[in-house]
Formats: sequence, structure tokens, C-alpha cells
Amino acid sequence: MAGLNPDTPIPVELKQHKKSRILELVYEDGQRFELPYEFLRVFTPSAEARGHGVGQETLQTGKRDVDILGIEPVGNYAIKPVFSDGHDSGLYSWDVLHTLCVNQDALWQAYLDKLAEQGGSRDAADCPPVASKPAPSCGAGKH
Repeated sequence: MAGLNPDTPIPVELKQHKKSRILELVYEDGQRFELPYEFLRVFTPSAEARGHGVGQETLQTGKRDVDILGIEPVGNYAIKPVFSDGHDSGLYSWDVLHTLCVNQDALWQAYLDKLAEQGGSRDAADCPPVASKPAPSCGAGKH
């Protein structure tokens, strides 16, 4: 999912809404999508969170209040958000972003279901400090 499919639409505008913690993507055909920062952080394409194969994923927890401190362009094919929890290794190619946009509802529900199943929390206060070994319900710590 990290490559760039030539048929994937490229956003013509990205707007950071800092108060509401939303990244708005506007496409040439007029479509607009709003991706919450928490959603983007939870679905980072980074190998730290996704692993290197099926079953190696780390459930992202405690990300409800995460902010995006900045967004760096990566060539003409991706962006690299810098998150307030220190995570900055996820490259969101245009195809990854578009996939997240069009599948947002299903992806989010699957995440909430998995979080409930594993006893995780969206709130950082429910997770142990980063310096300690993460509890099973708080998976990824600072990543």
C-alpha cells in the first residue's frame, strides 16, 4: 500500500484544522474528506506499527489527543506528518491517503472493535508511561 498507483487521485489541497485536529483533503473532482489526526496516527503506514507482514501489526492505543505538529512533503508522491507523540516515520503516499479517505468508516469501526476486544484505550492516560514496558492493552507506546 506504499506505492503510487497512477490512477489514484492526488489531492489539490490539504488543510490542517488545528483546533478540531482534522486534516482536510480536497480533490480535483470536488470531493472533500476529513481525516482526524487520531485516525491518521492509528493507521500510520509505518513499519513500526504495521510490522513487515500480516499478523505483525501493533495495535495503536492512547492516540485520542494526538496533534500533528507539521507535515513535510515527500517528493511528489507522499506526505510525512510529525505527530505530537514523537511519531514521524509514516509516509502517507497519495494512494494510502485516498484509501484511508474512502474506507474511513469501515477502518475506524474495525479499529474500535479490535480495541474493545483487546481491552485497549484511545486515551493516553489509560496507558503506562512510555519509559515502562507497554501493557498488553496499550500496545505501541510512543511510536
